[in-house]
Amino acid sequence: MLEKVAWINLLFDFYGQLLTDRQKNFTELYYGQNLSLGEIAGEFDVTRQAVHDTLKRAGQLLEEYEVKLGLVEKFLAERDKLLEAVSLLNEYKTTGEAGKVLHASEILNEILELSLSAD
Repeated sequence: MLEKVAWINLLFDFYGQLLTDRQKNFTELYYGQNLSLGEIAGEFDVTRQAVHDTLKRAGQLLEEYEVKLGLVEKFLAERDKLLEAVSLLNEYKTTGEAGKVLHASEILNEILELSLSAD
């Protein structure tokens, strides 16, 4: 799995708008801009513990949204399939093996079907 900072940032990209303004601000500053708890506390005139608690709750909410909605998991699966299709097409360019194009086409069709079934 991704490292924690990258994972939280990815969750934040998908579900950040569902957080409160305070949770969004603290999460962006801590995970996005790498500010310390103390720096954030000073900027918002709160305690470090308040920042920590807010970040912990925001992280829990982001994780809960992913469990319920699964958008990040779907995105990562589609990305992996696209990378596989690109790899197959690149192999086709060097080998001329038609089976590579067929397999890449099947993968792309799977992705298309998944995205259409979500609508």
